[in-house]
Amino acid sequence: MNLDNYPLLKQINSPDDLRRFPQSQLSAICRELRQYLLACVSQSSGHLASGLGVVELTTALHYVYHTPFDKIIWDVGHQAYPHKILTGRRDQMLSIRQKGGLHPFPHRNESEYDVLTTGHSSTSISAALGIAISEQKKQSGNKVAAIIGDGALTAGMAFEAMNHAGHVKPDMLVIVNDNDMSISANTGALNQHLTQILSSRAYTSFRESGKRVLANIPPLKELIKKTEEHLKGLVTPAILFEELGFNYIGPVDGHDLDSLVSTLQKVRQLKGPQLLHVITQKGKGYAPAEKDPTLWHGVPKFNPNDGILPIAKKVTPTYSQVFGDWLCEMAQNDKRLMAITPAMSEGSGMTKFANRYPDQFFDVAIAEQHAVTLAAGFAISDLKPVVAIYSTFLQRAYDQVIHDVAIQNLPVLFAIDRAGIVGADGETHQGAFDLSYLRCVPNMVIMTPSDENECRQMLYTGYLHNGPTAVRYPRGEGSGTQLMPLTAIPLGQSKLCRQGKNIALLNFGTLLPEVLQAAEQINATVIDMRFVKPLDEKVLLHISQTHNILVTIEENSIKGGAGSGVGEYLLSKKIKCDILNIGLPDKFISQGAQSEIRQELGLDHKHIIDKINNFMNQ
Repeated sequence: MNLDNYPLLKQINSPDDLRRFPQSQLSAICRELRQYLLACVSQSSGHLASGLGVVELTTALHYVYHTPFDKIIWDVGHQAYPHKILTGRRDQMLSIRQKGGLHPFPHRNESEYDVLTTGHSSTSISAALGIAISEQKKQSGNKVAAIIGDGALTAGMAFEAMNHAGHVKPDMLVIVNDNDMSISANTGALNQHLTQILSSRAYTSFRESGKRVLANIPPLKELIKKTEEHLKGLVTPAILFEELGFNYIGPVDGHDLDSLVSTLQKVRQLKGPQLLHVITQKGKGYAPAEKDPTLWHGVPKFNPNDGILPIAKKVTPTYSQVFGDWLCEMAQNDKRLMAITPAMSEGSGMTKFANRYPDQFFDVAIAEQHAVTLAAGFAISDLKPVVAIYSTFLQRAYDQVIHDVAIQNLPVLFAIDRAGIVGADGETHQGAFDLSYLRCVPNMVIMTPSDENECRQMLYTGYLHNGPTAVRYPRGEGSGTQLMPLTAIPLGQSKLCRQGKNIALLNFGTLLPEVLQAAEQINATVIDMRFVKPLDEKVLLHISQTHNILVTIEENSIKGGAGSGVGEYLLSKKIKCDILNIGLPDKFISQGAQSEIRQELGLDHKHIIDKINNFMNQ
């Protein structure tokens, strides 16, 4: 990247450098920052629209707040690319989301300016509250600000944190980055004026002194409070946040630098919990992204001059598409089917279903816990709920899976997308643990399809089962296997794929092609186990008697995974045999292409053979 094209940005290697510029030059810096972000993401791929929308907000925050001593916490972190650029990582941006490169989200090990490692939404306010209380106890004078999107506010955790903050009342700022609204000129002018009043020390002082004076005159106190709330409520959505104990300020135009800087300078001095409502536009400054921010949220490499995203040539449908088509097929004949997703309708392949069957589709926003218990309510009422959810997001609703579904043995089908290695989104998004955390739950049936046809059949099997079931499948395209008419699979029935000698490879999931290649070279038996729970116990008893070594292969954590289940069963029968478990190691797996990570972790056929040979030679 030729930095000579960005003469101001070239001089900024830290927020200290930014703060040396006069405020009059910030707009020019933002123009360069926006162009640099566009140039980087077009070459590296990654998140674009959300970052373009917070260029001014990011610049103003680092200009006013004394980072890294003051703490800025970005919720989720899709929008943190401008933050990375201004905090010493400008020259590494082309490596973002790549193996060994910059993390896709804020990451504590990457920079002192990244206060909280993120990837899942709605965690920022809780962390900010913990920091605010700590800084107050230390009397450090350091400030903390959490930036959360209006979408992330749909999660209960955000309101739990705000409710607590309103109770303990530390000095902290929550910025609601609202990119789904617009401000008309007249209303905008009024709101700008109101913002300056609400963020002023004079207003805050008047408000607090007024409360003290009126404390002993309850009728007047209540009248003044209601009048204030009514006046603010006429032009701002203040009442909810005020009731939670926050002083509401805004809305502010998130692209008006002078207004942002002025407001933040005042807010930084205020005592107690403050909420600043900032209106931004996703994709700001790049017309194609402004027009369709959803399409331009996460992008492949593209030519920014054309403004057209390349269309990936998909030879075969993805597992998500196979799931979406299966949903439509089932709904044709079953009005009881209710499809639920926590804000991942497009990623989970449900767009077509949502359009065709809107009365049977429920996007509950970023509320995984609610999604699962909503499904329980549907099941209690004799409907047929299907919860489409990413493996890494289902972790957030674990208690609901146990308490609200499994204990009551309710027929809820979990379609678990993005299981196993996910790729560029890194540690927070790898679906490494679902087999481990579901396998120990009573009443749960767990299936691991080896291809897209098996995925369809297992979804159908789970849909018909009168109890909780889970089908987990990976991100990306299938193998091109022909799709067959739907037929239920008997619970716990495995499938013999290859007969060999001495060594039996027990496959769980879509690594089957690699397992078969390995088996050809070492003349091993291959059994596609298909079910993690219940296991095919008859087959396990048989092969443990006829083979010297059993090798389990799965794209899940070895600890507590499918292989552990095989070992537990054989031990319970006092059967002694050599067992090698191959899967994901006991560490968090960083970003990189799926193929790169699988090879690095030894999940390709060559490394499977090497691991077996090493095991035999011990």
